[in-house]
Amino acid sequence: MPAKKEPAVTVASPELNDESVRDYLKQHSDFLQRHPDMLDFLHVSHASGSAVSLVEKQVTVLRERNIEMRQRLNALTANARHNDKLYEQTRRLVLALLDAESLPELCGTFTRAMHEDFEVEHASIILFGDRHKAPAGVRIESGERARIEIGALLRGRKALCGPLRTEELNYLFPEAGAVGSAAVMPLLNGEEVGVIAVGSSDAHRYSSSMGTLFLQHIAEVLVRLLPRLGVGPGS
Repeated sequence: MPAKKEPAVTVASPELNDESVRDYLKQHSDFLQRHPDMLDFLHVSHASGSAVSLVEKQVTVLRERNIEMRQRLNALTANARHNDKLYEQTRRLVLALLDAESLPELCGTFTRAMHEDFEVEHASIILFGDRHKAPAGVRIESGERARIEIGALLRGRKALCGPLRTEELNYLFPEAGAVGSAAVMPLLNGEEVGVIAVGSSDAHRYSSSMGTLFLQHIAEVLVRLLPRLGVGPGS
């Protein structure tokens, strides 16, 4: 007796949808490489409303990425040029400060370089001590008054940038008129011996997000030079 024929068993194929196609292409990333003819059948809507082939879309994406990379490269190049210029200006300033043989010459060198080389609108260097002993061209104020006028700026013992209170700006730049923003760095040698500041009429020129490494570096140089010119704790 012939064996009874079993009915054919079929396995239902999973429903084909966007997600399953997406998963398949992720698992078979060389699909289009193996079937290049499919590139002519795949189209992507363009912003203009027309449809473009996948190849054209890839070319557009690569062109946009190329433009973006060029922009980044240009920004990096410009930043590098700016840093090179800042380094050279700083080097010249440090050498000039080292050559100063008197307190007026030191302060004059600082403010002149800020204006002429760094194109800073307002620059100030204030030393703390007996104002009656201040030589010509040097601004010396008592530490007590400084703490009253700009105590909040000194308290952190680090550089601060941004818009300041009118009273603080008037103390730092008494003859400057309207100052929109400033960067301030205390001169520290165990204790506060002074402060340096740069200011601008532009309220956005100095902001809390900008770097202060340059100002800190100049302050450190000044602090090391001041004692040999008779300025420091107990002087």
